[in-house]
This record gives sequence, C-alpha cells and structure tokens, in this order.
Amino acid sequence: MNQTVPQTRRVSPIMFAMIMIALLLALVAIYWGFNEYLYGDPSTASFYLSIGIAILAVSTYMMYQTRKRMIKLLSVEIQPLSSTVQCAKCGFKNIREFKQGDFVFKETEEMCPKDNQKMTISAIYREVKDKEKAKEMSF
Repeated sequence: MNQTVPQTRRVSPIMFAMIMIALLLALVAIYWGFNEYLYGDPSTASFYLSIGIAILAVSTYMMYQTRKRMIKLLSVEIQPLSSTVQCAKCGFKNIREFKQGDFVFKETEEMCPKDNQKMTISAIYREVKDKEKAKEMSF
C-alpha cells in the first residue's frame, strides 16, 4: 500500500531570515532617527526615519505576501459527496447529493419509479473534479 502524500511548499528559511533582518534594521534606523532628532542634526534624523519607515513598509509587505501565499497553498477545496440509491428488486440506480445521516445499506424514503419499492443506499463517494487531484488522491 504505497501512498504518496502531496507536500506543501513552505516559506524558505532564507527568505524568512532576510525579512527578519530587514525588520531589525528598520527598527534600528528608526531608533537612530529619533536619537539624532533629540540630540543631533534634524536632517540626518529625517534621513534615518525615512529609511527605517521604508524598510519597515517593504518587509511588512513581504511578510503579508508570504502569509497570503501560504494560506492559498494550504487551503483545501472540499469536493461534493454523492450517494448512490438503488432498488433491490429491479436494480434501478439513482445518484443524488449526500444528505446528513446517509450510510450504506440505509433504506430511504425514496420510491423506485419502476416498481414503487423503497430504495437503499448502495454507495457513498466523493466526486473529484480535477484529473490532477484525482491522481493525488488515488492509491
């Protein structure tokens, strides 16, 4: 029973480290800007503050985009469930949407259109829409 599990792409540790270093440098530049404003030259202070705020904005945007991409990769599209209802007497089959409480061999209230007998659920399955997803889910 060899089963392959699809792996999700993770955020690169190098990318994460670069973002963290950029955030740290932005905070240091902002600190230097405030320090220069209080004890030194206001033009140098505005330079440090503008550089710090720009780096902070870019690194925050990069974190947001990385998080957005991870959420998109990890989201799973739920495929619809279907139930096959079959007449035991004549073999007539009908496929319908799964209802809460359905289980295999359950006798339903639905009547066979051919011989007016109660029908039973013979199968419950998930419909896979994409061929690629079908290959991933097959064993």
